[in-house]
Amino acid sequence: MNDRFVNRTALFFINRPQWIAVLVISALVFLPLAVWLDLKNLSDNSLRAQAASLNSIITGFRTYYATNVVSRVLSTEGETRTAHNYQAIPGAIPIPATLSIEMAEVIGDGEEDIDYRFVSDHVFQNRAPHVLDSFERGALQAFRANRNPNLVMTEITGSIFDRKIRIAAPVVMGSACVACHNSHEESPKKDWRVGDIRGLQEISISQPIAENIWSFKYLLIYFACAGFFGVAFMLLQLRQAIGFRRMNKELEETNSFLASISLKISKYLSPQVYRSIFSGERDVVISTERKKLTIFFSDIKDFTLSSEHLQPEELTRLLNEYFTEMSKIATEHGATVDKFIGDAILAFFGDPETKGPKEDALACLKMAIAMQRRMKTLNAEWRRRGIEKPFESRIGINTGYCNVGNFGSEDRMDYTIIGAEANLAARLESIAEPGGIVVSYETYALVSDHVRATAMDPIRLKGISRDIIPYRVDDFHVDTDASQEQTFNISGEGVHLFLDVDRLGASDAAKTQDALETMLTALKNRKPASPGL
Repeated sequence: MNDRFVNRTALFFINRPQWIAVLVISALVFLPLAVWLDLKNLSDNSLRAQAASLNSIITGFRTYYATNVVSRVLSTEGETRTAHNYQAIPGAIPIPATLSIEMAEVIGDGEEDIDYRFVSDHVFQNRAPHVLDSFERGALQAFRANRNPNLVMTEITGSIFDRKIRIAAPVVMGSACVACHNSHEESPKKDWRVGDIRGLQEISISQPIAENIWSFKYLLIYFACAGFFGVAFMLLQLRQAIGFRRMNKELEETNSFLASISLKISKYLSPQVYRSIFSGERDVVISTERKKLTIFFSDIKDFTLSSEHLQPEELTRLLNEYFTEMSKIATEHGATVDKFIGDAILAFFGDPETKGPKEDALACLKMAIAMQRRMKTLNAEWRRRGIEKPFESRIGINTGYCNVGNFGSEDRMDYTIIGAEANLAARLESIAEPGGIVVSYETYALVSDHVRATAMDPIRLKGISRDIIPYRVDDFHVDTDASQEQTFNISGEGVHLFLDVDRLGASDAAKTQDALETMLTALKNRKPASPGL
């Protein structure tokens, strides 16, 4: 069975599943029909064989009777009589024992599958002794011990392809037989009695099973067809299984490749944009919408100056660590991180997911607060690593309408925001103090219930005709107890203070407390600086 045939057969059944159902139903219908036809055929063959055997036996018996009985009676002019050696006596006919012995030869010569024997261990003197096998000797012994004229002994022999059954019945002496045998001069036994077992008659029937196998031709044809279709179906299933395994392996390899690619792509996109693209919610086409967003902008104070004091490798490591920590916080609060611009971060709330302007603004403020808190911890870690002047970030937040979506060309796009409101967030960040947060009035109006802020001097921004009043967030520890703060970092004109309470030992803590109390007394007693100085 070549591949081309298998492929065509497979495609035939795959494209026409109704044929499989037809074959199954046909098999279920044809099986009892095949069994019935074979049983009918076997019965017919058996009847024909039995009829032929019976016809042969009757024909042989009639021929024997016509030759050895009727013709001898007709050929004599006087009276006839019975004798065991009837052939030597004109007009004589055989006695029953002689008839049985000679009939055995007639039946044996005419039939191959049926045999008849009349045997005894007491034969007349002028006859050859009968050779008895173990079955016949055992049967004679059982018959004489039981003396039951209706007893039958059976023996079945042969292989699974050729069976043979032998049935032996006793030959019982009647009164006429006793009188004849006890008075006959050639009889080997003179004391027979009525009911004695003289010998036995035996019928043997052979059944060559191998020759009758063809009687089950319909069933054999059915099994051959079923076997063919079974093997063909098995080969098809095997081929399909191999094909499916190959396809599954290719799919697994493809999925692994796509998973690795998507994982790499996710590094370049914000989680919200990544999910919307790969879930099919957003098409990768040039399109924008105008939405009300809360824009976040932050950068590092005096980053250029800090970079001059650090080696490029150390600067790169610190900057990557800074972006990593800030990105984690942004993701936790649901921000869409637009891009990193040098040391700056641009993010926004309100697209592709939004909870409403008020909730978006509040989430952005909480994110900014969390970032400034994390910066204090990072500064402490960096100082422990020997960084003299760690990074300090400034944050600006604004709420307003911007164009958001995919900008660029058909070949390369950038998901970002455009508008004066984004520029305003960057300007607010530029006027914030290190570690501080400045928000626009629009943002402050939405979060005023959750934060304390101070209005600053109005500013003018190119592209915006009105004055902008920024608000400096004075207390961004609204979610924590200030008494639980353990790290303090204060920088300004005339002051540079860093305190990490957790790192202080007992003696250093006492010294620091005395120093702070002295500083506090000096601050309380300090004189105002002269205006001319």
